Amino acid sequence: MPAIAPRKSYRVGRSKTGLGLFATMPIKKGTRIIRYFGPILDCRIPEQDEIENKYLFELNGRWTIDGSVRKNLARYINHSCRPNAESDVRPRERKVFIRAIKDIEPGDEINYDYGTDYFKAYLKPIGCKCPSCENKRKKQRAEARVERAKVKARAEQKAQKADAKSSNKGAKPKKLNGHAVAKKSRARA
Repeated sequence: MPAIAPRKSYRVGRSKTGLGLFATMPIKKGTRIIRYFGPILDCRIPEQDEIENKYLFELNGRWTIDGSVRKNLARYINHSCRPNAESDVRPRERKVFIRAIKDIEPGDEINYDYGTDYFKAYLKPIGCKCPSCENKRKKQRAEARVERAKVKARAEQKAQKADAKSSNKGAKPKKLNGHAVAKKSRARA
């Protein structure tokens, strides 16, 4: 049986994505951190199946937990593509526990992977804001800046070479329909 985290091992705080759950003391790998709870909804009942909020946690094809209850602090755990926790779903007991899959240090945000369905429905349209995706986007932006700088430098070198060729002293004047064209000189005031 996994260890259970002390009651005050987490706190709700500001995160990049809104509110998040943060560790207040070290949490060891394998420790059960918190239980995700709320009213159990049955999808066979039409009025319960029509409930729509972002705190629904599907246990299986029939049962879903409505985690929008204010006392459910587990609802503040945000998504991450590289999480430090995971959900331990027990459909027969109709319970969900969040368990650490890495050692979590004080001050670290607790997060887990919400799954592909939730990701496609809610996160992909606005872009994932987890630290690993943010770092990946920063790296891509930096690479794009470097590439633009390289293209710009090549274009400037090409322009300098073209200017050097055209300003050669021994160069013949360009001809336009058989007539020599003189280069205009600008006088500075």
